[in-house]
Amino acid sequence: MKIIAFYLPQFYAFPENDKWWGKGFTEWTNVKKSKPLFRGHVQPTIPLNDNFYSLEEKSTFEWQISLAKKYGVYGFCFYHYWMGEGRQLMEKPVDMYLANKDLDLPFCLSWANHNWARTWTGGDTDILMDVKYGDEEEWEKHFQYLLPFFSDSRYIKFNEKPLLVIYQPEKIECAERMFSYLNRRAVENGLKGISFISQAQTYLMDKANVDCISKSIQYEPDYSKTCYMKHRMNTIRENLIRNPRFVFNMIGQDCKKILNIATKGKFKSLHLYKYSYDGIWKFILQRQAQENIIPCAFVNYDASPRKGFNSTIVCGFTPNKFGKYLKQLIVKAKNEYHTDYLFLMAWNEWGEGAYVEPDEHNKFSVLENIRNALSSTGELE
Repeated sequence: MKIIAFYLPQFYAFPENDKWWGKGFTEWTNVKKSKPLFRGHVQPTIPLNDNFYSLEEKSTFEWQISLAKKYGVYGFCFYHYWMGEGRQLMEKPVDMYLANKDLDLPFCLSWANHNWARTWTGGDTDILMDVKYGDEEEWEKHFQYLLPFFSDSRYIKFNEKPLLVIYQPEKIECAERMFSYLNRRAVENGLKGISFISQAQTYLMDKANVDCISKSIQYEPDYSKTCYMKHRMNTIRENLIRNPRFVFNMIGQDCKKILNIATKGKFKSLHLYKYSYDGIWKFILQRQAQENIIPCAFVNYDASPRKGFNSTIVCGFTPNKFGKYLKQLIVKAKNEYHTDYLFLMAWNEWGEGAYVEPDEHNKFSVLENIRNALSSTGELE
């Protein structure tokens, strides 16, 4: 079983973030300032030995690759921020990875084709940099950037074609023409084409008709919490807006003082959603396998380092629970989905509480549970 972990490259300072968020901003900035919001809420999460690494250092990749190999993570899926018209974000770490052939862990790219916005949600509110898809001239520029990655021996392939994950293909009005063009150019350059795969849950929920997408990832926990908790989410949202005291019952009386200070009485903008870790995993494991779907595991989820009280938090995570559920999903992926691939949310999404890297609280136990799950199912190479 090849576990491919989503990988966030926002662990170094670059000019756009300096301008938008303040000099020296990185993902660690949000992580360090995080605070517990209710009794039992573990924040901030601190990397083991205060390893607030920088992705400008090759040694960081060397350390991460050594961990991935030791504990059974097959490869990284780097987020790729191609905004169009010659604009990119966070490309420096991935470019460095490509240039250093001795960084020998398999990898692929996920085109995060959402607007970069102040909300941290990828939405269209207060846009800082929008995505422009353009025409064939723009697509050719994008292809020329992607070609060295696709041609690299480390690049992950499905059916002998380089894999390109698309975060939200349904939002690309010219998707069919663009992907057809990119695929043709890949063939013209000696490749067998491109395997386009969708990532975000909205593609599955909306059933967008993008014929050139060969597979979809059930991106977790977003997909399951949207399905499993949809009715409850609507109820909580209504109560939060109409009756702020409902919040106290949901997050605990010990937070009243912090809540009042943090929101300054502006309850209309408050959306703190809590979900059951076991409940979401139960839904993942009970779901009927679908054709052309690749399952996805998730470690944990807690967006409070980025969003404070306007957050989604999954409660009840332990490394051993994760290992138990991962083992079951590996078996399900093999026997029901008939796939040798499993995506993982995530390698290093510290700002969303989804990471396998060692921290002060759990040490190496998440990684150890990955290795144990693979070993116990006979999948450890």
